[in-house]
Amino acid sequence: METFDFIEMKVPAKAEYVGVVRLSISGIANRMGFSYEDIEDLKVAVSEAITNAVTHAYRENENGEITLGFGVYEDRLEVMVADHGGSFNLNEVKADIGPYKDDSSIDNLRAGGFGLHLINALMDKVEINNNSGVVVLMTKYRDGIEVAFDEDRVSTK
Repeated sequence: METFDFIEMKVPAKAEYVGVVRLSISGIANRMGFSYEDIEDLKVAVSEAITNAVTHAYRENENGEITLGFGVYEDRLEVMVADHGGSFNLNEVKADIGPYKDDSSIDNLRAGGFGLHLINALMDKVEINNNSGVVVLMTKYRDGIEVAFDEDRVSTK
């Protein structure tokens, strides 16, 4: 079994806490040795996931919270954003989650629309569980290299 550090934080489901989470993920990713570009991608993707939860998960008068989990592995960072509050076990959530597909019915995801497409474009892997609230699990690999056979060029990510 692969070892990892797990960091969990909860924030009120309010837009003003997005910046706090952006600072947290920036610090975690920087400590792990991610590039500046990858850190910026992580910050945008996580901001989108939180903003979607803030916008769609709770009624205006509800005092909801968003739970974030950071799985810090040697080669990757897994970020979980859950709009139902409460604590979670990363391995349990991962066992009950499926890949995000562009053809997924957006009606089935309260997070909805464009935000998920952007998250999918910025991250290496995106998985979603919407059984009780929406849980978005995003993975970013460190030093990920993609080979593109476009006029004999190799693009690094």
